[in-house]
Amino acid sequence: MIIGIIGVGHLAASILSGLVGAGVDPADILLSPRGQAHALSARWGIPLAADNDDLVNRADIVLLSVRPVDAHTAAADLPWRPGQTLVSFCAGVTISRLEAGPARVMRAMPLTSAAINASPTVCFPATGPAIAVLEKLGPVIPLGSEEEFEVATVNAAVYGWAQDLIRQSANWATARGGDAMAMRKLAALTFVAAGRLIAETDKPMETLIGELVTPGGITELGLGVLAREGQPQAWQAACDAVLQRLSGRVPT
Repeated sequence: MIIGIIGVGHLAASILSGLVGAGVDPADILLSPRGQAHALSARWGIPLAADNDDLVNRADIVLLSVRPVDAHTAAADLPWRPGQTLVSFCAGVTISRLEAGPARVMRAMPLTSAAINASPTVCFPATGPAIAVLEKLGPVIPLGSEEEFEVATVNAAVYGWAQDLIRQSANWATARGGDAMAMRKLAALTFVAAGRLIAETDKPMETLIGELVTPGGITELGLGVLAREGQPQAWQAACDAVLQRLSGRVPT
């Protein structure tokens, strides 16, 4: 099976790192000859296609990782064939806007943590061979509708916000005498720990949080300060703004 990639930028570089790290033979990957393709080809020995037509002719699964504004043009008028799958990573671009018939079209939203095989990737509709590729990048979460997928795509922005919260926490501790690398690691792994506990138990999230919020304790204190400063309203407003952008509406 040949995996082709159109749009070889930052996300595609992370995906390539994950695929190669998961044992995919570089000879089974094909890159469109633009962006970072030449550098990544030299790094891993991945072949370059002559152009996008050549890539689609040779690939079984095509990963589309261009800017959303370029997605329609990038997919149009290529020699798609039955049995082939186009997987679009283009946020906010609906399946109806991608002209790839008679190939199947699937939307997916991996994160740059795909580089270390740790990306939770949502997708719709689930397509067997493409799922097998995405599973090399981390856990795959199939969804039941394109509307649900659009809402879930907001988490691609949340991923960046979480990194910024980690940065702020680490910098705060470092400014107060903590070792920079130790505080960075502690802040990052604290978020990992919180996420794993929620992901790997069936307890309601409210119960898990309630178990931490003891009366008069430090968790209660901090949550109270955050509430007075506009949380969760500010966080929810940010999520709403991203969803509006993805849905083609101008955020308020």
